[in-house]
Amino acid sequence: MDVAELIEDFLEHLEIESGRSKKTIENYRLYLERFLILTQEILNKDEVRPEEITREVLRKYRLKLNRLGSDEGNDDLKTITQAYHLIALRGFMKYLAKREIESLDPSLIDLPHVVRKQVTFLHFDEVERMLNEIDLSTESGLRDRAIIELLYSGGLRVSELVGLNRDSVNLARREFMVRGKGSKDRPIFISQACADRVSDYLDARTDSLPALFLNNSRNLQTVDTSGNYRRITARSVERIVEKYARLAGITKHVSPHTLRHSFATDLLMNGADLRSVQSMLGHSDISTTQIYTHVTDAHLKEIHDKFHSETN
Repeated sequence: MDVAELIEDFLEHLEIESGRSKKTIENYRLYLERFLILTQEILNKDEVRPEEITREVLRKYRLKLNRLGSDEGNDDLKTITQAYHLIALRGFMKYLAKREIESLDPSLIDLPHVVRKQVTFLHFDEVERMLNEIDLSTESGLRDRAIIELLYSGGLRVSELVGLNRDSVNLARREFMVRGKGSKDRPIFISQACADRVSDYLDARTDSLPALFLNNSRNLQTVDTSGNYRRITARSVERIVEKYARLAGITKHVSPHTLRHSFATDLLMNGADLRSVQSMLGHSDISTTQIYTHVTDAHLKEIHDKFHSETN
């Protein structure tokens, strides 16, 4: 079999046996098809055999990947994006190795060093300023307040929030489960204030649609009996968050993920341990959670300067 056929087999394997999400498979397809195209250029042939993928081919591929986009006047492919390509390639090579198909040793694929961007987060008073800008006399205002409270109180990803149904959330116990990245379930805990705001929004609604959060459309369609045509989208949530950040006079870019960052940072600044925050965020690797220590380190320095006695 050539590499093109084996890539299709690998993607089917991810879907059926590994249970990867549709989005993950789409990304892997993009990365591996790009690998195939660049390898065809390197070898100057239309059909690539797995045994032809050598260390030298890998070296030339990484060089091409690094320069990708330059010919069109764009910036070179970002290091983190290159890393995603190589993660997909390494997974593909591991798959070939399990099938005992001769090809490149996956251990030879080193990932580039990625310098992560500084985490942007909001202090509690900034979140409060956003909340104070919301008009609670309207249903949409009650919805917007509940959305921002839930993102900040529960540390939800926007994709998790928009997928929630009414019966998904136990407001009495103030906890519920979500299915996050990699189809992994994790518990979400929310404050009493957050539960009250969600309850206020649901009390104001007159429909019986299952989605927890709806868009503002009043178009009464009957085609989709599930009511998903009324479910709010991730992009709409982004606009809502951006709107109230702007009204609150916050100049930094604020997104739903900023509120997730704020959730994690607030926990750490108030003494939560890293492992607990890792669990609440649903990170499979603690190194992902450690990006927040750069923020909290500065906070600890402030505490040291304020409370530690100086010698004369």
